[in-house]
Amino acid sequence: MLNMLFSERVVIETHDMAWIQSPRAGITRKLLEREHAESGHATSIVRYAAGAHFSTHSHPKGEEIFVLEGVFSDKNGDHPAGSYIRNPEGSSHAPFSELGCTLFVKLGQCKAGDTESICINTNTTHWLQGQGGLQVMPLHAFEGESTALVKWPAHERFAPHKHFGGEEILVLSGTFMDEYGEYPTHTWLRNPHLSQHFPFVKEETVILVKVGHL
Repeated sequence: MLNMLFSERVVIETHDMAWIQSPRAGITRKLLEREHAESGHATSIVRYAAGAHFSTHSHPKGEEIFVLEGVFSDKNGDHPAGSYIRNPEGSSHAPFSELGCTLFVKLGQCKAGDTESICINTNTTHWLQGQGGLQVMPLHAFEGESTALVKWPAHERFAPHKHFGGEEILVLSGTFMDEYGEYPTHTWLRNPHLSQHFPFVKEETVILVKVGHL
């Protein structure tokens, strides 16, 4: 099992990781966390070369995708960088990319009863006012678990706080910071249940945040 001890904090600068060939031609990945294969639980960065495709397959415990670069496509259409896609338990598709793309993918982590399909182009979705100078774009919520984009203006600081149910962050742009370090674009962080930190930024920064699932 890879990084599956949820009581431990994990920080990975994904730019430093090597791409690993997947069983499918033209598709490589960087594994961030993975349980035994039977569970289907995994988090990774996935890259499609131009023209790469998967045959039709199902998601026994769902799939969550954020398009980082390029255009990802499936039966529901073309999804440009900035798209958030949630395919619920039991869904299936045959994804492909004509020009190539890079994705952040979470597999096998949907709760029982969470049956909503979601497809959001965050480039055309309005931000909501959050605490202080933060702006928030909710993407998904179910039984105490939620996923959102959070935009931090330059020099914003947030009050020290705890994460009930844990917190997972992918830095999409800028540099996220706290008292433990600095996390540039595409750094992945996982903070365990009841962990605490004092986050801040020096430049405008956007993060993808998932909370309440650990």
